[in-house]
Amino acid sequence: MDQLLTQELGSFSVDVPNFCDVFFGGIQELDNISRTVFNRCLEGDDPLFNGKWTKWPVNPTQENVLPWFTDLVPKLEAFAACSGSAPTRRRKLLAQPSTPLLGSTGKRSMDIGFVNSDLEYEQAANHPRHRWSHVLIACELKCNPKADIASVAWIDLARYAREVLAAQDTRRFLLGFTLCGSLMRVWLYDRLGAVASERFDINTDDGARQFITVILGFLLMNEETLGFDPTIITADRQHYIEIERKGQKERLIIDKVMKRSSCVSGRATTCWKAHHEDDPSTPLVIKDSWQYIERDEEGELIQEATEKSVSYVARYYHHETVRIGASDDDVKDNVRRGLDVTKAPNRQSGRKKLLLRAVLPTSTSSTLEKGQGSGSKRPSSVDDTIMPPAKRSCSTSSMTTAPNRIHRRVIVRDYGKPIYEASTRAALLAAFECCVRGHELLYKAGFLHRDISTNNLMINEDAENSSWPGFLIDFDHAIKIRRGSVSGAKGKTGTRAFMAIGLLNGEIHSFMHDLESFFWVIFWICIHYEGHGKSVGTVKYDHWNYDSLELLADIKAGTIANEATFLSRSETYFTPHYKPLIPWVNELRKRIFPNNQAWKRENPRLYSSVLDVIQQAQKDEHVKTQ
Repeated sequence: MDQLLTQELGSFSVDVPNFCDVFFGGIQELDNISRTVFNRCLEGDDPLFNGKWTKWPVNPTQENVLPWFTDLVPKLEAFAACSGSAPTRRRKLLAQPSTPLLGSTGKRSMDIGFVNSDLEYEQAANHPRHRWSHVLIACELKCNPKADIASVAWIDLARYAREVLAAQDTRRFLLGFTLCGSLMRVWLYDRLGAVASERFDINTDDGARQFITVILGFLLMNEETLGFDPTIITADRQHYIEIERKGQKERLIIDKVMKRSSCVSGRATTCWKAHHEDDPSTPLVIKDSWQYIERDEEGELIQEATEKSVSYVARYYHHETVRIGASDDDVKDNVRRGLDVTKAPNRQSGRKKLLLRAVLPTSTSSTLEKGQGSGSKRPSSVDDTIMPPAKRSCSTSSMTTAPNRIHRRVIVRDYGKPIYEASTRAALLAAFECCVRGHELLYKAGFLHRDISTNNLMINEDAENSSWPGFLIDFDHAIKIRRGSVSGAKGKTGTRAFMAIGLLNGEIHSFMHDLESFFWVIFWICIHYEGHGKSVGTVKYDHWNYDSLELLADIKAGTIANEATFLSRSETYFTPHYKPLIPWVNELRKRIFPNNQAWKRENPRLYSSVLDVIQQAQKDEHVKTQ
């Protein structure tokens, strides 16, 4: 069971009425084409369909269904061509269930899917190797109709969706289907979760017509309908976006992907390094993310901070809500096209079944993957172990209405790399000092960041880069505050592994919590990395990414409660590169946790106390010597 994916998706919305009408009804002439193709399937002495698909295997194992599927789809496409409606986009089936696709952290393969027929793939050991970045539509096959549940087919397809969405930086959502025995569902995976059609039996007249509509629809859909972002344009081997800024249209050339979150549901942040087409020497960063609509706009907060001349914080360039066609690109109305998932009769059943599987013996769920008298279906992954993510955000802010996310774009004019990629210990500490100063200046300007983490502290060691030497990014969770009032807001917000003890226990978010998060960031870096950001792999503390908030609060309180124990653990777990920082990290511990306990009262002078430790550490000869 992939616990993180289960937690991320929550419930599945299945049996949603009108799903296929919404996603396939707008394809020109598809209904007429499908009717014509179905009639062709009834013709001849040996028709393809005669009350059921005539060559449908008696024992519908994966090994038997795959040849049937790969033989049938080209025939349906040929029938469509004979009717004068050949798909203009050449696509083909990818059916290599025993060959892992490239571009994943694990060895994961996919049962069947659609890819472009003209794509270039890599050769390895004389076998074609496709990548997750090639997949247009993902499909999961199960031989047993009883596998059409959350804990089996649905979560397997969700794993494919996560791989595809992570590998394709311009993908907004993914369509796919499950086929359990002869029972089919069509699926949508987007930034609010998973939605599925009512299931239908492809071995009935109505189900066969629907099956043909779905398959031909996937062949006819354009890239935008399949979920790609049309505002990111490709021409002359360049990717670019166009924005309206200060009354002028600007073209920003995308240089490379910096970050793409590996998730299905959530903010799904993507960052690209870019530059203005007329100024290639000045780096920009384009950030796309899917925000809850009721949140303050990150771009507006960064713009105001820049106007107030806050140093050591990423500086504003532009922000906008992404528009697809004539509409703001949100999930409920644009991606789901107004589909009413509240009418799904068992909307919450997915989560309950997923949680049930987590406590069932493995054999219980695996029996659902077996056919009548046949062997078990091949697992969807050779190695289903998922490394804990570098960032696992947590936010428990309440919502009074059904959730919706909107696609927002922010562009800043400071470019760097995560602070843990610092070339030396001294460089790390210098950038760390800048980030603490930036946080203090931000707080004095009336903002609270609320998400201090390894990915939100940046370093710039390029002498030709005019960005700050160290700076804060990511205002996704930031809020405006009033001086003289309680400094924070309710809600457990931040990146789980770096959240302060009091915050984990439900305290109102304060600047003091963020200062404590700085401590957990440097503690984490010293355990997880050697020089130049080289990760040491899995370590004892990785479970902090997914422990319950209450348990994590207790663990952290125990970590800092005794100096001798803290020093002993630091000697054991700090990497050789960062062992010279042990006395200084311990000194930070004493400043931030007086009397070996979580702080009780706000103390604005803690900023200067923390900065004093960092400055002293930079002068330490053991720290400076590499």
